[in-house]
Amino acid sequence: MKLMLLVKPIVVFTITLSVAIFVVLLFPENPSSREPDSMARSFVLWLHGLGDSGPANEPIKTLFTSPEFRNTKWLFPSAPSNPVTCNYGAVMPSWFDIHEIPVTADSPKDESGLLKAVQNVHATIDKEIASGTNPSNVFVCGFSQGGALTLASVLLYPKTLGGGAVFSGWVPFNSSIIERITPEAKRTPILWSHGMADRTVLFEAGQAGPPFLEKIGVSCEFKAYPGLSHSINNEELKNLESWIKARLQSSS
Repeated sequence: MKLMLLVKPIVVFTITLSVAIFVVLLFPENPSSREPDSMARSFVLWLHGLGDSGPANEPIKTLFTSPEFRNTKWLFPSAPSNPVTCNYGAVMPSWFDIHEIPVTADSPKDESGLLKAVQNVHATIDKEIASGTNPSNVFVCGFSQGGALTLASVLLYPKTLGGGAVFSGWVPFNSSIIERITPEAKRTPILWSHGMADRTVLFEAGQAGPPFLEKIGVSCEFKAYPGLSHSINNEELKNLESWIKARLQSSS
């Protein structure tokens, strides 16, 4: 039952996509109204939650319909299968170990497993930057366990990125890791969204994030969603779209 809560599926996609397709068919875009393609290539890396998979989250990208995302590359990797303590050692897709559910601000942390996962995320980012994408157009986003990994990945990356978006996540490391955060990484902005009715990663665990980030000099925009449990809704994703758009760099 705990697993089912942690990997609660996002049920809003089918309705949203159906409406979007209907609108596009009813009101086709006028080619003459298109703006010049002035946006440089951008990259969005999405990290799923415990027990989930990358492909299951791919419908998220279909909601980002603004012209600014025409040159965006999306990547939805899947976590390797590992035994997970909070689910009695069951093997499932997991970025690192989680010791207890619900996750609180003081839950035990698997720093060694986390840092191994961070290395893999960094390798993915490095590859994308080497292919020509500006670091300022690289965004890492994640839900739940993926949100915790997102936070660690952007804070420990040696360059300033476009941003990191944490959904229903938590701070997955101890304060000793602060020494490893570079001045460049501290300039990467964070968007943090959390449901106030979350019983899997408690709202208090999310609330502990912004004060921690403020203490080390990292900009964080925190948004609380009343009535939202351990899931992502359309409002959060539309806000993410606007947040990324505001930070995308032009090619000119």
